[in-house]
Amino acid sequence: MSRRVVCLRHGQTLWNVEKRFQGHTDIALDETGVAQAARAASLLAALRPTMVVASDLRRAYDTASALGRLTGLDVAVDKDLRERGGGEWEGLTRDEIRAGWPVEYEAWEAPGGEDVAHVADRVADAIGRWAARLDEDGLLVVASHGAALRLGICRLLGLPQELWSALGGLGNCSWSVLEEGRRGWRLLEHNAGTLPEPVSSDDSPAATADA
Repeated sequence: MSRRVVCLRHGQTLWNVEKRFQGHTDIALDETGVAQAARAASLLAALRPTMVVASDLRRAYDTASALGRLTGLDVAVDKDLRERGGGEWEGLTRDEIRAGWPVEYEAWEAPGGEDVAHVADRVADAIGRWAARLDEDGLLVVASHGAALRLGICRLLGLPQELWSALGGLGNCSWSVLEEGRRGWRLLEHNAGTLPEPVSSDDSPAATADA
């Protein structure tokens, strides 16, 4: 056995439903999102996590708190687990972004937003820091965001940036499982927890082509 990390995306928000870029904007879970968080918590509690950490944005923290209440674990907070900053796109729909910034839309590079490599580095570093605190055979649950988690996972797996789009997006309250081995991290599960469904997140159109 070895240390494992469950990367859990937050539950649904109104802006998810409206397909708005959330970024660093602090949007709360909607009623469906609260129910999704409770369901995910009931499933993940069976894995007996030993540590829970969340982004400081409420949609992620509240998702993690549902698990914390079931397991009796405190939820730590790490700002480095925030979603990718969306700059001028935050609060806008994909149609509005496409109409206003057609060139930037194709590259999914928001004016004033964060570079994907920077997001990948900060999220991977954060996951690595918290995982290093685990005892042998410990299980860390990281509650974060769709684009942030996908990019961080790609970095932890050592994938070259040109292949990052090969890893699909995460649905609301779905999760991926990483295991640390002698040769680094490996991906055991991806976008688990529900049947396949359309993904609406701040991630790039190429990564969420089914949305």
